[in-house]
Amino acid sequence: MKRRDLEKLMKKAGFEFDRHGGEHDIYKRGDDEESIPRHREIDENLAKHIIRKWGLK
Repeated sequence: MKRRDLEKLMKKAGFEFDRHGGEHDIYKRGDDEESIPRHREIDENLAKHIIRKWGLK
Protein backbone atom coordinates (compact mmCIF):
# COMPACT_ATOMS: atom_id res chain seq x y z
CA MET A 1 0.00 0.00 0.00
CA LYS A 2 1.26 3.47 -0.76
CA ARG A 3 2.06 5.61 2.28
CA ARG A 4 -0.02 8.42 0.84
CA ASP A 5 -3.13 6.18 0.77
CA LEU A 6 -2.61 5.05 4.37
CA GLU A 7 -2.14 8.67 5.47
CA LYS A 8 -5.44 9.61 3.80
CA LEU A 9 -7.21 6.83 5.71
CA MET A 10 -5.64 8.00 8.96
CA LYS A 11 -6.71 11.61 8.38
CA LYS A 12 -10.21 10.52 7.41
CA ALA A 13 -10.45 8.68 10.77
CA GLY A 14 -9.48 11.84 12.67
CA PHE A 15 -5.72 11.35 13.05
CA GLU A 16 -3.52 14.41 12.53
CA PHE A 17 0.19 14.61 11.79
CA ASP A 18 2.03 15.27 15.05
CA ARG A 19 5.76 15.06 14.37
CA HIS A 20 8.60 13.36 12.53
CA GLY A 21 10.27 10.53 14.42
CA GLY A 22 13.64 9.02 13.50
CA GLU A 23 12.36 7.01 10.54
CA HIS A 24 8.60 7.31 11.07
CA ASP A 25 5.91 9.98 11.00
CA ILE A 26 3.76 10.12 14.14
CA TYR A 27 0.00 10.65 13.87
CA LYS A 28 -2.24 11.40 16.86
CA ARG A 29 -5.96 11.39 17.63
CA GLY A 30 -6.52 12.44 21.21
CA ASP A 31 -4.53 9.93 23.27
CA ASP A 32 -4.23 7.51 20.33
CA GLU A 33 -0.85 7.50 18.59
CA GLU A 34 0.39 5.61 15.53
CA SER A 35 3.73 5.69 13.76
CA ILE A 36 3.97 5.15 10.01
CA PRO A 37 7.30 4.35 8.33
CA ARG A 38 8.56 6.95 5.91
CA HIS A 39 8.73 4.68 2.82
CA ARG A 40 6.85 5.11 -0.43
CA GLU A 41 5.41 1.61 -0.07
CA ILE A 42 4.19 0.31 3.28
CA ASP A 43 4.42 -3.46 3.82
CA GLU A 44 0.96 -4.98 3.19
CA ASN A 45 0.91 -6.82 6.53
CA LEU A 46 1.76 -3.65 8.45
CA ALA A 47 -0.85 -1.63 6.55
CA LYS A 48 -3.52 -4.27 7.24
CA HIS A 49 -2.56 -4.33 10.92
CA ILE A 50 -2.90 -0.53 11.23
CA ILE A 51 -6.21 -0.54 9.35
CA ARG A 52 -7.64 -3.29 11.62
CA LYS A 53 -6.22 -1.74 14.79
CA TRP A 54 -7.99 1.59 14.27
CA GLY A 55 -11.00 0.38 12.25
CA LEU A 56 -10.09 2.44 9.19
CA LYS A 57 -11.92 2.40 5.81
